Amino acid sequence: MPTIAVDKAALYAALEREYTTEEFDELCFEFGIELDEDTSQSTKPEDVGKPPQLKIEIPANRYDMLCFEGIALNLRVFLGREKLPEWKLSKPAGEPETLTISEETAKIRPLCSGVVLRGINFTQERYDSFIALQDKLHQNLARQRTLVSIGTHDLDTIKGPFTYEALAPEQIEFIPLNQKQKMNAKQLMEFYDKDKHLGRYLHIIRDSPVYPVIYDSNRTVLSLPPIINSNHSKITLNTKNVLIEITALDKTKVEIVNHMLVAMFSGYTESIEPLKIVSPHNNESREAPDLTPRLMQVEVDYLNQVTGLNYTPEEQSKLLERMGHTVTPSKSDSKLLDVSVPINRADILHQADIMEDFAIAYGFNNLPRVYPNKSSAVAAPLPINNLGDIVRFEAAAAGWSEVMPLILCSHEENFEWLNRKDDGKTAIKLANPKTAEYQLVRTSLLPGIMKTINSNRHHAVPIKVFEVSDVGFIDMSQERKTRNERHFAAAIMGKTSGFEQVHGLLDRIMLMLKAAFITRDDGLKNEKLEGYWIEEVDDPTFLQGHAAAIKINIAGKRHTIGVFGILHPSVLQKFELPYPVSTVEINLEVFL
Repeated sequence: MPTIAVDKAALYAALEREYTTEEFDELCFEFGIELDEDTSQSTKPEDVGKPPQLKIEIPANRYDMLCFEGIALNLRVFLGREKLPEWKLSKPAGEPETLTISEETAKIRPLCSGVVLRGINFTQERYDSFIALQDKLHQNLARQRTLVSIGTHDLDTIKGPFTYEALAPEQIEFIPLNQKQKMNAKQLMEFYDKDKHLGRYLHIIRDSPVYPVIYDSNRTVLSLPPIINSNHSKITLNTKNVLIEITALDKTKVEIVNHMLVAMFSGYTESIEPLKIVSPHNNESREAPDLTPRLMQVEVDYLNQVTGLNYTPEEQSKLLERMGHTVTPSKSDSKLLDVSVPINRADILHQADIMEDFAIAYGFNNLPRVYPNKSSAVAAPLPINNLGDIVRFEAAAAGWSEVMPLILCSHEENFEWLNRKDDGKTAIKLANPKTAEYQLVRTSLLPGIMKTINSNRHHAVPIKVFEVSDVGFIDMSQERKTRNERHFAAAIMGKTSGFEQVHGLLDRIMLMLKAAFITRDDGLKNEKLEGYWIEEVDDPTFLQGHAAAIKINIAGKRHTIGVFGILHPSVLQKFELPYPVSTVEINLEVFL
C-alpha cells in the first residue's frame, strides 16, 4: 500500500486541532488508514532538522487520499468539519478548449481525456503536492504509466484547439521538460535511455512505429505521452490556468484519474472548465470530465444485518454522510437507500463497499460483539468439494498418485498437442501473457498431467497419476462471462497401454458416485433408467478404435461426461513420452 508523507503542522491546522501521536493514530485507525511514522519522534539523519511529517499508509484503492489535500479533505468530512464539495463544471467565457484525436492514435494509445483548471493559486506546497499526486497515480492506478499518463500545461503559453496525434518519431521535435536543446523523439529515447527516472518508461512506446504526441494550434508540442512534457508549456508557481491532458489505454481509469485531479485541486481554483474531446473517426464528441455523482441503491436491512445494528434509514444516512456520500431514503421502496457516490470515490463498486463505509462511520470498535444467530457459523465443504474429496480418496486408495499442475498452460499444449482445434469460443485467453507457457486457462486436465509425467519419466514405470481440479470455459450467459468445471482425470504410462487399468479406475469411481453400469441400448431406450455406459468414439486425441465416450442418464437427462482411451502416438511425441499412455477424464459437475 502507498505511504504518503504530509506536513504535520499543516495537517493539524487543516483539521483544526492539535493531536498527540496516539490520538492521531487512533483517528487513522477509526477512518481505515494507518499512521506509519511520526518523524517528530525520529532520530534518523534524514529527518533531523526538518519540519515534522506524518507518514500515513493509504489503502491501495483509495486514490483520493494520495496527497495532502485528499487526506485533509476526507478527515475533515469524517470529523464533521465540512461537507464534501459538490464539484461542477463552469461554462467557459467563450467556446470550450477542444482536443481532437486522430485515427492513427489507435495504433499506440487511443484514449484521451482532460480538463481546464482556471484561476489556480499555487504555493510551493500546493505545487509540490500537485506533482506528487501525479507521480503516485502514475505508480499505482496507472501501472507505471502503461495504462494512463498525465500531462499538465500552462494554458497561457499555448493556444487551442489541440490535437492528439501519432507520428513517426523522427517527425516529432521539441525541447523536453527542463532541457535546453531541441531533439526529435528518436533522439529523446537515446538521451533518456539511462535516466533513472524516465528510462523505465521508454519501453512503453520505444518499439512502436508511431509515437503519441499532443500539439496546439501553432504545432507546438505539449507532450510526448507517456514519457515527458514539453518545456514550452511547463507549469510554475506563477501559472494561473492549467490544461490537464490524460492519455490512456483504459477507458475507466482515464476518467478516474481525471476525477482525482479535479477533486483534489479544484479547491485552489476559481472554476473547472470542460475540455471538449472530438474523435472524428468514431463520430464522437464529448465534454470531459463528467462530474455527475454515481447513483446506487443499498438495502437498509443489509447494512444492519452485516454490522449487527438496528438503525433506521435516517440514522444510516447521517452516518454515511461522514464518509462523503449524499444519502436519502428511497421514495420507491422504504427498505432501500438512494446513495449518491461522489467522483472521488472510485473504490465504491458494490453495496458491500457502502456497508464498509457505514461500519467505519459507526466505528469498528463500537460494533456489537455477538455470536451470529441468523446464519450458521459452522464451516462445511461445498458440495462440489465434498464430491471431489470422495473421488480423490478412491483414486488414491486404488494406488494412483495425486498431482497438482498449474491451471494455466500454453495454447499449443491445450489444443495442438492434443490434436484438438480451437474454435475461439471455448478457452479463456490471457490478454497479456508474460510467457508463452501461460497463455490460457486449460479446458482439460490432460496437458498438466502429461507435463507431470514428462517431468518424472526417469522414474520406474508404470507411472499412475490423477488430478481433481478445475478447468475454465468462456460462457457468455454468466455475469463474469466465464465458468469453472470440476473435472477428474487420470493417466497411466507403462510398457503396456494400461487401458484396462483406467477402465477399472473409472468403474470404481462411478461405483462410489452411485452410478450403476448399464448397457448402451438400455440407456438409450429407457430415459428413467439411471446409470452410465460407454460408446466407441473417434477422437483425434486417442488412437483410432481405442477410445470411448462416457455417457450417463441422471434424473431423466442424458449427458456425455467424459472420454477415456489410449493416447495417439503424435500426442506422446509432442509431450515427449517414451511409453504408451492411457487416460480418462470426466466432468464431476453433473453428479451434483
